[in-house]
Amino acid sequence: MALQRMDNVGIVVESLDAAISFFAELGLELEGRMMIEGDWSGRVTGLRDQRVEIAMMRTPDGHGRIELSRFLAPPVVADHRNAPVNALGYLRVMFAVDDLDDTLARLRRHGAQLVDEVVQYEDVYRLCYVRGPEGILVGLAEQIEAQRAEL
Repeated sequence: MALQRMDNVGIVVESLDAAISFFAELGLELEGRMMIEGDWSGRVTGLRDQRVEIAMMRTPDGHGRIELSRFLAPPVVADHRNAPVNALGYLRVMFAVDDLDDTLARLRRHGAQLVDEVVQYEDVYRLCYVRGPEGILVGLAEQIEAQRAEL
């Protein structure tokens, strides 16, 4: 039996609306929003009596998804939003974008801030990390035109 695909990456947030707006501005499409609760869900996560509102966001190519979750119960127990990039555990999600400067300008209107600066990796990519709503760390990469033409 082989791995079929990666379905989604989960991100826990306080404001589902702000996170949806941010990722929609980035180019993801809201697939759906719903409440998850009941005995079955608590048995999966180990959090009995959980109530979680989720929103599933899909990348334009239809292959990647982010599941945004807002826990109503039980209360959130840890906060990793301001962890540095060398913290242990899951850290960030990286997106390929067509125009890094335009993407940054649009995301700044949703509160995104550069972690440090936009850098160029050889003649291949322009890259940066931004912190979005609630400190969510997002990587952005624009492939440089010369490299796109060779592909």
